[in-house]
Amino acid sequence: MGLNPWTATVLARTLFQRRAKVDEETHLLLAIADHFEPRSGGVSPKVARDRVARWVDDYPRFFSNVRDADGKPPRHTFFTPIEEYDAGHLDTLAGLCRQGFGEVEVHLHHDGDTADSLRVILSEAVRTLADRHGLLARRRNTGAVAYAFVHGNWALNNARADGRWCGVNDEIRVLVETGCYADFTFPSAPSETQPPTVNQIYYAKSDQCRPRGHDYGQRVGESDMPTGSLMLIPGPLGMDWGRRKWGILPRLENACVQASQPATAARVPLWLKARVQVPSRPDWFFVKLHAHGATDYDAACLLGEPMQTFHRDLARLSAENPRFHVHYVTAREMYNLAKAAEAGWRGTVADARDFLLISECGEPVSAPLAKG
Repeated sequence: MGLNPWTATVLARTLFQRRAKVDEETHLLLAIADHFEPRSGGVSPKVARDRVARWVDDYPRFFSNVRDADGKPPRHTFFTPIEEYDAGHLDTLAGLCRQGFGEVEVHLHHDGDTADSLRVILSEAVRTLADRHGLLARRRNTGAVAYAFVHGNWALNNARADGRWCGVNDEIRVLVETGCYADFTFPSAPSETQPPTVNQIYYAKSDQCRPRGHDYGQRVGESDMPTGSLMLIPGPLGMDWGRRKWGILPRLENACVQASQPATAARVPLWLKARVQVPSRPDWFFVKLHAHGATDYDAACLLGEPMQTFHRDLARLSAENPRFHVHYVTAREMYNLAKAAEAGWRGTVADARDFLLISECGEPVSAPLAKG
């Protein structure tokens, strides 16, 4: 692990940030942002279709009987790579989402774009996902289509030093103009693209004249949302002193879930210690994990015994501690909860899941919520 701008911040937070107390009211808001790439590895169309089918077949089979504090099953957010658009893949995933197991959002790998070319790519993709497949979210007040975003290769706002895998310094502005409601790209550590702002839900802008406008921003809940900004919801980032390299150096906890880094009950205290929160709701802990679950290797982890054990352990922790509550949420629901907390919401997690954005393919939505 090299000395990057975020390293000192992570070390300080790891050493001095207080842990969640056993008797502290704790609502674990758990989302998995899956960079879902069925064609990964240059596989044949048949293998890609089989990868999607495996998720649609196995997810309900293994997780239908799992329920959170609100009676919801584990919910998965499929960030689909729009540069590899496949109508069959999307129709298949839409069927799984309509059963209540998740939602689809926008993922993009691109290189050498301009703001204008990127705007066309995103606008066409969003229109297709919404109109052709009945996916994405809509804003309660206007009915406009809205989407969440994960940047391929972690290169949001031209974040790489070599300028590859993006090309657009002012990317956040384009995202906002095309209906994006939040970015879920980070953390990307140990990549050079990791911003120095860690473990904070914040608003950021981009700048046409320089890259990495999202490195710093305004924390959500501290003042009004800046005009033209976008909410960034990162996953927890810290040091795991319980797993040491060579018995000396701590390993990185970067919210990744994969075959070599499965979700476990032992990681939960590290996620909670990061305290990714909105100040007005210190009992809500936002834990956004990321994965590349379409590949055969990692699908075995995310659909198989490791993840099944993890959900059983969460249920056990909840049963043992009446002040510990698990809520499985999608990216959209996590954004809604952040906005609800920002607005001073004192109600339940269940009643704020559809606070501002409703799902095109989710369950029937009740009347609009009153803020406060």
